[in-house]
Amino acid sequence: MTMKPSDLAKSRGLKINNKLNAAANPAQFGAATQGADKREQRQQERALGVVPFACKLPIALVKQLQERGAAHEGGLNGLMTELVSQALAEK
Repeated sequence: MTMKPSDLAKSRGLKINNKLNAAANPAQFGAATQGADKREQRQQERALGVVPFACKLPIALVKQLQERGAAHEGGLNGLMTELVSQALAEK
């Protein structure tokens, strides 16, 4: 059975799209290895006894913390550890 010229063009277009999509997959799989690095980092942090802690703060307070954290020797994490420890010791 012969195909119409429009059907042939459509078929060729589908073949081209399939080849392009197949070529894009290795990059996606390469990006997945970065997640493994983060996972390893989390495991190392847990071994040190450090865990992520999230909370919601006003933007003005966050900016102040970031400014002080940049000047602090331990960075933002060190500053937060120090401030929270001091606050808990006071109570």
